[in-house]
Amino acid sequence: MSCKYKRIGVSGGTFDPIHYGHLIIAEEAREMMQLDKVIFIPCGNPPHKTNCRVTPAEHRYEMVSMAVKGNEFFEVSSMEIDRGGYSYTVETVAQLIEIYGEDTKLFFIIGADVIPELVTWKQFEKLFAMCEFIATLRPGYDKESLYKEIKYLESNYHAKINLLNTPLIEISSTMIRNRVKSGKSVKYLVPYEVEEYIKEKGLYL
Repeated sequence: MSCKYKRIGVSGGTFDPIHYGHLIIAEEAREMMQLDKVIFIPCGNPPHKTNCRVTPAEHRYEMVSMAVKGNEFFEVSSMEIDRGGYSYTVETVAQLIEIYGEDTKLFFIIGADVIPELVTWKQFEKLFAMCEFIATLRPGYDKESLYKEIKYLESNYHAKINLLNTPLIEISSTMIRNRVKSGKSVKYLVPYEVEEYIKEKGLYL
């Protein structure tokens, strides 16, 4: 398996729910960084969301599975859900290296707004040594300050961060949950199968 995939993108998150913004960014990152595939990994128990309610993992995993089905370069993994406990990126990346081998280069996809928070992540220096980051610009963020932050992380911690200009899709999972709760349509914000699943399971009401 390690010889088949040389460059793998990793898209992690709660995906509560997954939406077209996630999918568009992953596809742009795949093309621009010449990735062999992108693995979507819904987290089981996110350590940064201890004060808010997260939809049960089986629902979030099912929605991601539906959303990525039509793209041969996308797949979903339940590794963080199966691992149990809090989901830490450093453990996930280490597990992926075990699966694919050290010859495979891993690229963790994040929003550029997350860059200043990276030094708060568990064992972030070990993580920087194990993978590169693909940071996608989101609406309203200042490029100059981001470049300074990236240079700081590269100089002090040897991080490697690739900043990509992707389409600025102003969709968020919070927006979708709020729209469902208030009885508004989420059509064209999420894939049709995900929209139907939300209705069928009565999520976000």
